[in-house]
Amino acid sequence: MINIKNLWLIEISGVEIWITETIFNTWIIMGILILLAIIMRIRMRSFATVPTGAQNIIEAVVEKFDDFAIQSVGENNRIVVPWFFAVFVFILSSSLFSPFGLRAPTADWATTFAMAIATFIIMVLRGLSTRGGYYIKSLFEPHFVFFPINLIGELAKPLSLSFRLFGNVLSGTIILTLYYALTPWLVQIGVPALFHAFFDVVIGFIQTYIFVIISLMYVSEASSE
Repeated sequence: MINIKNLWLIEISGVEIWITETIFNTWIIMGILILLAIIMRIRMRSFATVPTGAQNIIEAVVEKFDDFAIQSVGENNRIVVPWFFAVFVFILSSSLFSPFGLRAPTADWATTFAMAIATFIIMVLRGLSTRGGYYIKSLFEPHFVFFPINLIGELAKPLSLSFRLFGNVLSGTIILTLYYALTPWLVQIGVPALFHAFFDVVIGFIQTYIFVIISLMYVSEASSE
């Protein structure tokens, strides 16, 4: 469970493409989330003035996240909020599906690094679009000799962001793997549910929150004066 399995090999024009367990599980999670989104969209085709049921829950979740994100990045960065909502849902879903035997894609550094790179690109684009040349100038402050240090600091952001999420999710995966490998089957009934509840639900939610809030802070810092 610690090693990432290669499930299939696809060869296109002499180029080998490996379909790993991470890629396959990501497709499953994406498919489930897309299916749920379609179902919710169909059910909410006609909006009620006073929301009830599913509409009430969805509106509450979206409004809470929207308020939380806007407070973090500011009204001028509202355009990035839907993306980070999608990231929040995906990371949290990756952890919540783990108790069902689906290895979390976030236990693979390739996944967390890809999301961190996306955050880095958004950060740079928002910095350039809102501050223009002043964003570039900030890399040379307080003196131009600090440019290498400032540049390394900026490039280190996606690395630290990706390793933080990857390390915490992988550690939970390793602990659960060791428990299953070193304990007799008798104590593997019922007891692991407590570990899954802690590592997959509690820690999963905390790490999701940390990844998103730090990403929002990076965007806010890049786009603010």
